[in-house]
Amino acid sequence: MPVAPFEERSEPVGSRFLNGILPSVLSLETVGKVVGRIRPPGSKSLTNRAVTCAALAEGTSVLDGVLESEDTLVMVEAWRQLGWRIDWDRRVHRMTIEGGGGTLPPGTARAADGQTHSIYVANSGTTLRFLTAALATFPGNYLLSGVPRMHQRPVGDLLEALRKLGVDARSSNLERPDCPPVKLEGNGMEGGTTQVAGSISSQFLSGLLMAAPNARGPVQIDVEGELVSRSYVEMTWRVMERFGVQVERRSERSFLVPAPQRYRACRYEIEPDASAASYFFAVAAITEGDVLVEGVRRDGLQGDAGFVDVLQAMGCQVDQLPDGLRVRGTGRLRGVDIDMNTMSDTVQTLAMVALFAEGPTRVRGVAHNRHKETDRIRDLATELRKLGAEVIEHSDGMTIVPGVLRPATLETYNDHRMAMSFALAGLRVPGIQIVHPICIEKTYPNFFDDLSQLTGSRWSDANRL
Repeated sequence: MPVAPFEERSEPVGSRFLNGILPSVLSLETVGKVVGRIRPPGSKSLTNRAVTCAALAEGTSVLDGVLESEDTLVMVEAWRQLGWRIDWDRRVHRMTIEGGGGTLPPGTARAADGQTHSIYVANSGTTLRFLTAALATFPGNYLLSGVPRMHQRPVGDLLEALRKLGVDARSSNLERPDCPPVKLEGNGMEGGTTQVAGSISSQFLSGLLMAAPNARGPVQIDVEGELVSRSYVEMTWRVMERFGVQVERRSERSFLVPAPQRYRACRYEIEPDASAASYFFAVAAITEGDVLVEGVRRDGLQGDAGFVDVLQAMGCQVDQLPDGLRVRGTGRLRGVDIDMNTMSDTVQTLAMVALFAEGPTRVRGVAHNRHKETDRIRDLATELRKLGAEVIEHSDGMTIVPGVLRPATLETYNDHRMAMSFALAGLRVPGIQIVHPICIEKTYPNFFDDLSQLTGSRWSDANRL
């Protein structure tokens, strides 16, 4: 498909969004029944996968519906730093990427001459894991580092998998040798057979899959143990196929990628973010409201759209309409016993809904949530107890027993999903304060404005109340 030519823009990619706008402690007004419709921004997961495939592709790709957030900015800035030409028209959420065809841009040749490219990934797990695997297929030396929390997030299994494919990949973290910073030195990826653990993050497998077509020979990847967040792996190979490469799925835990093969540039439409949509679906559930989230479908690429099925099991009415998914709260929520492995990013959202349900809610299958932006089991349990719930931690999740809800000041642990989910409690419980709400810029900088537009709840600086 023909694509538009590059358009030069003076606004640099990589600027921050919210400094000086959101207060250090935020408070929301409570609301009654919420009726309305909203369209979330594009999916972070799809954006970063599409950017990676487009960068490796032959030709020029156009991505529509691109998410503008810290995580996507970090990913784009890394590719641009390495010499890729990327134009981002933020006004229309469109990105144009001139692919390298599986080779380094001419200006990046110095990376193959002994110099080290240092790449900062902040706290973006997708950027760290996808770039580590992709850059392992190129000659040269690379050092990927991030914020202190990123240097506590495991990556050892990915590095071991890369070493079995002929890559010199190791950690330079002396205190935590299975965590970043990551150092790559060598002459690309040979190919062969490798194994990767599936219990910590599906992003290890996704990164290997996207990099594998750029190897010098076929790559077989076998998953050891349980594969968490399986829907994200399916998302990965479906995006890869859209960019013209083939993945042979031998079983749920075994993949063969013929190599070398080349991604082909295309025009790609990014779906609205289903993880972000979960907050608005939850608004309908806890306010006995009626909310349509535009552009999200049960049969889309994102497993987190299945969150509506959890709400349906809790007593909500769910309808797939031509223009999106609609959730209606019935006023009678009941607790559930549910495995959230395939939609683990919505666990915090579910926890807020569980506060307003009759009976306990048991969350299973999300032991890997302890390795996210924060320990999302331990720290979520701590904050739920502040709200008045009884919480029992398990190795793979938690049990939430609703109690009499009370005002609380809630810590976010610099985790965007903590901040966004706690806002739901603030819609129903007076006196909820959210510390460090600016962390939402990681994936959804306009969240509080969009929430206010949908619900009519105004946010304010809790320090001035």
